[in-house]
Amino acid sequence: MKTSKLFLVLAIVSFAFASCSNNNDVAEEAIVAETADEKSAEVAALCGTCDFTGTLTEAEVASLMEMREEEKLAREVYLAMNAKYNYRTFANIAKSENAHTSAVLYLIKGFGLTDPSPVAATEFANPLFTDLYAQLTAKGSVSLVEALKVGAFIEEYDIADLQHHLAETENATVAKVYGNLLKGSKFHLKAFTNALKTQGATYTPTVLTVEEYNLILGN
Repeated sequence: MKTSKLFLVLAIVSFAFASCSNNNDVAEEAIVAETADEKSAEVAALCGTCDFTGTLTEAEVASLMEMREEEKLAREVYLAMNAKYNYRTFANIAKSENAHTSAVLYLIKGFGLTDPSPVAATEFANPLFTDLYAQLTAKGSVSLVEALKVGAFIEEYDIADLQHHLAETENATVAKVYGNLLKGSKFHLKAFTNALKTQGATYTPTVLTVEEYNLILGN
C-alpha cells in the first residue's frame, strides 16, 4: 500500500508533541506473554468460524503480511510504554493487540502462507516497522501525554490501513477479521483520546481527517 506508507512517513515528520506532565495515577500488572497462541479464545472471537478455502489475491496476501507486523508494532510500542509508565490504558490495549497480531497469524497459517515476522518481539521483517518502533518509542518516552499521543497515532494509522484493505479484499474470512480489527482500533482510539483528556491534553488527528476522527469518537 504505497500511498498509505508515503502518507504515514509524511505524517510522522509532522507529528507534533506538546510538553505536559507525566503524572500517572494508575498501575497495572506486567503483561505476561508477548506472543499469544493464535488459537486462543480471543483470536477465535476475532475470527469466528474461519473458512480457509479459496485462493487469496496478491493484494490480500500482501495485506496479511503487512497487518501481521503492523499489529505487532502496536503491541510492542504499548508494551514499552506500559513498562515505562505502568499505565492501565497501555496494558489493556497491548493485550488486545496481542490478540490482533495473533489473529492475523492464524489467517496466514490457515491459508498456508509463511509468517513474515521474526520471532524476536521487537524485530520486524519490514524495515519501515523497525524504524517506526524506534521513532515512536522515543517520542513516547518524553512523557505520559506524548506516549498517549503515540498510541492515538498508531490507532489512526491502523484504521486507515484496515479501511483500505477491507475495500480491496474479496475473501469473506479476511474481510471478517479485518472488520473486527477495525472495530478494535476505533475503540482503542477512543480510549487513548479519553486518557489524554484525563491528563488535561487533547489530540489532533494526523492520518484521518478531523471529520473521520470525530465520527469515530461519536462527536
